[in-house]
Amino acid sequence: MEATEYPDTYEYYEDNETACDYSEWEPSYSLIPVLYMLIFILGLSGNGVVIFTVWRSKSKRRAADVYICNLALADLTFVVTLPLWAVYTALGYHWPFGVALCKISSYVVLVNMYGSVFCLTCLSFDRYLAIVHSLSSARLRSRGTMLASLGAIWLVSGALAVPTLLFRTTVNEAGSNRTTCAMDFSLVTLNRQHESLWIAGLSLSSSALGFLLPFLAMTVCYCFIGCTVTRHFSHLRKEDQKKRRLLKIITTLVVVFALCWTPFHVLKSMDALSYLGLAPTSCGFLHFLLLAHPYATCLAYVNSCLNPFLYAFFDLRFRSQCLCLLSLKKAMHGHMSSMSSTLSAQTQKSEVQSLATKVQRRPATEDKRDSKEEAQLSKTLTHDIEERGQCGTITE
Repeated sequence: MEATEYPDTYEYYEDNETACDYSEWEPSYSLIPVLYMLIFILGLSGNGVVIFTVWRSKSKRRAADVYICNLALADLTFVVTLPLWAVYTALGYHWPFGVALCKISSYVVLVNMYGSVFCLTCLSFDRYLAIVHSLSSARLRSRGTMLASLGAIWLVSGALAVPTLLFRTTVNEAGSNRTTCAMDFSLVTLNRQHESLWIAGLSLSSSALGFLLPFLAMTVCYCFIGCTVTRHFSHLRKEDQKKRRLLKIITTLVVVFALCWTPFHVLKSMDALSYLGLAPTSCGFLHFLLLAHPYATCLAYVNSCLNPFLYAFFDLRFRSQCLCLLSLKKAMHGHMSSMSSTLSAQTQKSEVQSLATKVQRRPATEDKRDSKEEAQLSKTLTHDIEERGQCGTITE
């Protein structure tokens, strides 16, 4: 992957430094590291909760939960590398961690960026099958197909990130003590024009495979889902509120993804096109790309913090499990749960008493035959009361 995917890659503008002033906006050296660390903290905690919740709920795990867990794992692995890039930016784009970490951290970022996008796409397709083709998609939504798709996701993601592993290295800048973590194409060409083609080709291909095509696939899936939901609930006026909520969630998922990633890929594509002479190459335009790139990168990285909330906590069933594990449910629904548990306990107690009364009235010859069934029923009711007291069900 080309170097413009990271906030440290402004070396592409070095050829024109003699003619134009490409000095960095000074506050960025302090602001960008703070934003990176904020994303790191939120992403680490949010995605960690998602992974822990899915891992704990083994018996109730759905296909969508597995995709969500892999999405959270991709985002979690990605945000773990952000402290390195925060230090790198704070030092004025000086990389003190050596060649190995330069290659590995860059490769990990790219693998998990691709993996995250592909997990979102598979999750969208899984929801499309579950809603639009709920009766005929049993085979496609089987456990074997799901595991195969996850294997393909990580295999393809790793393959697409190989160029970064090969070309990323540390570069000592002449005339300064700064060492950058940059792309070096000397392995394949020493011609500056050919290097520009490599830069443009990798940049445009990554935007197409890592954003444009997945986004189009998600948009198509959610359009079909929206049409199905609208058609299904169009004749039920009492379900209008639920219909609007479902459509709102679907729209939010797609729109937030687009808002977070579009600026980054637009800027990166414009930079790539400038190498091909298909975009302006004036000093003002290139300087704008230089200044805007780190903030567009931060906005894209924010998506890794939002995913746990957009893809997990909007799911009422998943949210119920998370709140139970975090012991927040009792605080949020204490009054409702108390009333519900009390009423349920009283009702079930009455049922037990009624059953006992009926048993007393039965002939003695039936007591022995029904004793086991009564004991089992009593045990089940007692267990149910305890379960409801511990973690009730969130209602819509």
